[in-house]
Amino acid sequence: MVQIYDDYKEHADFLTVYVREAHPTDEWQMKSNVKDDVCYAQPKTLEQRMAIANDFTKRFKYPLPFGVDDMSNAAELAYAAWPERLYIIDETGHIAYRGGMGPFNYKPAEARDWLAGRYGVVKHDPAPSAPLAPETTPAGGAAEKPSAPVAEPKK
Repeated sequence: MVQIYDDYKEHADFLTVYVREAHPTDEWQMKSNVKDDVCYAQPKTLEQRMAIANDFTKRFKYPLPFGVDDMSNAAELAYAAWPERLYIIDETGHIAYRGGMGPFNYKPAEARDWLAGRYGVVKHDPAPSAPLAPETTPAGGAAEKPSAPVAEPKK
C-alpha cells in the first residue's frame, strides 16, 4: 500500500484506519506477530488503541495518514474492515471500489488498477520513500495491507 500511496498521493487522499486487533496476545496470537515483534493485547480503551497506532506508525515510519477507530468500532462496522480491507471513495462520497476482506481476498493490485484506470498508470521509483514495515501491522495484517485504507480522489 505504501507504493500505491507514493504513486497516487497527488491524485487521491489516503487514510489508513486502525481498527481492533486481529491477533492480540490475549485472544488469538500468531507466531508471525511474535517473529515481527508486533505483539499487543486487545486495547480496552481509546488511549490504549492510540498508543498501539502511534507505536506502529513511529516504529515502522508508516507514511500514510493514519486514523484510529473509536471503541465502538464504528469504522470497522460501517466498512466491514476487520481484519483488513481497501476502499476507494469517489468525489461524491460514494464507494467506487470495495476490496475483498483480508487476508485472503485483500488485493491492493485491484485498488491500484482502479486508480490507474482513473488517473493513468504511474511509473514508480523502485526505491520507496519510506522503509517498509515487516509483514504485520498492529491489526495483524501485512504492512502492505493496512487495516482499512481509503483513497479518495482529490477535488
